Order: sequence, then C-alpha cells, then structure tokens
Amino acid sequence: MTLSVEDRLDISELLALHGHLVDNDELDRLGELFTDDIVYETSNLGHGELRGLAAFRDMARARAGKPGAPVGHHVSNIVLTEAGDGRVHARSKGIGVGADGESGSVTYEDVIVRGERGWRICRRRITLHFTPAGAPDTEGAGK
Repeated sequence: MTLSVEDRLDISELLALHGHLVDNDELDRLGELFTDDIVYETSNLGHGELRGLAAFRDMARARAGKPGAPVGHHVSNIVLTEAGDGRVHARSKGIGVGADGESGSVTYEDVIVRGERGWRICRRRITLHFTPAGAPDTEGAGK
C-alpha cells in the first residue's frame, strides 16, 4: 500500500482530532478517532493498559477536572510510515498544558488502520518525557 497525499492529510487530521475531542469533553465522539477495540498503553503515565473504547472513555471522564489533568492537548511532528495490510505507523509529539500553565511533552506511537469508517487508531502508546534526551534521570521519575 502506498499512502496518497489524501491519506496523509486524513491521518494527520485524525491525530489532531484527539485534542479537540478530549479538551472539549466530546468523549461520545471518540469512535471518530479510535477503533472499538483500541489498546491504549499508558504505563509510563501510571495508568497501565486500557482495552476498548469504553475503558478509554471511563478513564478520560475520571481524569477530567482533576488536578494535573491537561486542559489542552496539542500534537505536532507527525511522521507516518506505511506498515502494509492497511496499517500505518504514526509517531508524533504531544504537548499537554495544565490549568496552572505547566506543560509536559509526550511521544505518541500509533497503529492506524483503514476500515469502513475511514482511518482509526487501533493502538496507541504514550511515553511521557521526564528528562531531556541524554540527561541523567536524577529523580528516578523515568523508571
């Protein structure tokens, strides 16, 4: 499979949609973003692995409005790699901004599939960056 320019634009918009839906509390629209059987890996954030769209919605609702929950999710630096079998690997950077102005950086690693409803994320792994690359982890937070 060769990704067309249209596919690349559609996938980039899909990745951007996450922040809009989560930040606007439009969790009932998450089926526009994820497959029903999404595997959402957040062990690095302390939440473990979630399986299924309902589990992701439950986690997002439970975190909404809690201290430390981002009020803004922003995606950038999208790199797409064809993986065959109608799959695309996407790697992107995310910036989360809290109500107090504090921000954090993550890497999203996604597997995206094309189905009857268009492109959807079927697997996402989030890695929160605690220290700059190459810096010693003096607080042990990145372990």
